[in-house]
Amino acid sequence: MVEHNNYSADKLAQEFGIDVTDKMVNVQARVLPPPMLKYHESGKDKACAPSVGQWNMIGKKMINGGNVQRWTCLNFSRLHIDGVKRFCGDLVKMCNAIGMVFNPMPVVEILSASANNIEGALKHAHQSAHNLQLLIVILPDVTGHYGKVKKVCETDLGIVSQCLKPDKVERANKQYFENVALKVNVKVGGRNTALQQALTRQIPLVTDLPTIFFGADVTHPAAGDDSSPSIAAVVASMDWPEITKYKAVVSAQLPRQEIIQDLYCTGTDPEKGTPVHSGMMR
Repeated sequence: MVEHNNYSADKLAQEFGIDVTDKMVNVQARVLPPPMLKYHESGKDKACAPSVGQWNMIGKKMINGGNVQRWTCLNFSRLHIDGVKRFCGDLVKMCNAIGMVFNPMPVVEILSASANNIEGALKHAHQSAHNLQLLIVILPDVTGHYGKVKKVCETDLGIVSQCLKPDKVERANKQYFENVALKVNVKVGGRNTALQQALTRQIPLVTDLPTIFFGADVTHPAAGDDSSPSIAAVVASMDWPEITKYKAVVSAQLPRQEIIQDLYCTGTDPEKGTPVHSGMMR
């Protein structure tokens, strides 16, 4: 672009005495080594060094596999129920193969339901299967239902759910099953991997004393939308020294406020008169 613009021949640039070189500036830089990732001792590869930010699960097992005994699947797509059952069977096999303990039998029968009755079907599944640990949901063929499924599962019923797109389910390969298994494991309380330096207590400061990591961000409504709130989210690590498990808290606040309003608050107990700490951090 600099060559194309040819600033040195530009009359205005010459008049103002501006001279633009066509050579980029050289800066001293370095590439930091990636952290070593620790996997389970029973796998062929017990540790892994990511290359250009990428790695895979070949020859590896999750460092802490979750345990799923009570699960089922709801299909809101046009996929045939036999294909859905086959898919679930293959997913369970993958979960067990890479380190989870996953019951091959669903706690209630895998069913298909109408996309027009998402809420009713989810509530029925919740009532039919007590203490459900995981609900696999195959989304309707038409997009736009993910938010509804998550709202009902996460906020109304308290079910851990794994949503899947029907076209992905239909042509699922080994890589897809692996990716889904990794998501499921984290959702049911497992750990896929951990930083080797954290386990061997070699991260300066972080592994010397019990440490908590926080992350925080505010998402704002789209331009022109003046009625929706901004959503603040805070996450924090729960498992020193591994620091791989995070919990999340979300809070609605005034639109376009970048400062998190409910991050940390102090008050006084009206009866005891003692200080009370609250807010998302708390």
